[in-house]
Amino acid sequence: MNTLRTFALLAAMTAIFLFAGFLVAGELGVIIAFVLALGINLFSYWNSDKIVLRMHSAREVDRRGAPELYGICEQLAQNAGLPMPKVYIIDQEQPNAFATGRNPENAAIAATSGLLRRLSHEEIAAVMAHELAHVKNRDTLTMTITATLAGAVSMIANMAMFAGMFGGGNRNPLGLVGVLLVAILAPLAAAMVQMAISRTREYEADKLGAEICGQPLWLASALQKIQSFARRTENEAAERNPATAHMFIINPLSGKNYDNLFSTHPKTEERISRLQALAQEWGRGGSVGAGRASPWG
Repeated sequence: MNTLRTFALLAAMTAIFLFAGFLVAGELGVIIAFVLALGINLFSYWNSDKIVLRMHSAREVDRRGAPELYGICEQLAQNAGLPMPKVYIIDQEQPNAFATGRNPENAAIAATSGLLRRLSHEEIAAVMAHELAHVKNRDTLTMTITATLAGAVSMIANMAMFAGMFGGGNRNPLGLVGVLLVAILAPLAAAMVQMAISRTREYEADKLGAEICGQPLWLASALQKIQSFARRTENEAAERNPATAHMFIINPLSGKNYDNLFSTHPKTEERISRLQALAQEWGRGGSVGAGRASPWG
């Protein structure tokens, strides 16, 4: 199912890319866009994780450099039956995290320094468990390729706007109208594709993440804290690269664009409600830390 979803996503994003090329430069634009899309898809499969990590200035750490975070991730990977991922820290005040990589054998999880400072040990464990759930569900390939292609669509839109300013609209079938359609609708269509797969994926990762760490309410508490800080703490790298926003556990653009129509994340309140219901289903409702037996004590 995840493989089919990945190919469906690639097909949809590629179609948007080709249509944008057609509106910019007609049949020649389609050919150019097809070659670019093919190259981007192949390059993204092997390198999109490195691109995203570089965009956010993530630095890899080991057991010596970040013993607590590394130890948490190592324990959780064992719980999930996964290979040990590479661990990264992003020097960013906003608490947040994401996972990337084309498969579990080549996965990486990244946490911001703000997350490590502002959340408790248990809450950090729950967030990392959520990210490992994305790895286990093989969401990370979809997430990273989507980010790369969405960024490429935005690049085409900017090029179309630039061409329109200098008369380039005369080379496409719809003239200036085509330029405007690309500049406005192409990024919007790409955002809708991201939104279509992201919300359900987050719910699934919340549930599996709770199972990996054993405590749904730890994750509920972490989501509540992250959302609160994200609303008032700007993530400069995410603002520069909005196509990567869907990869984070909480929308990093929420300080400016929080509940907009095309948000790639479900409402945090609904996610918390589902986690609370899961804790009750396990028979351990109550405060944070209640849940099934956990290796964290």
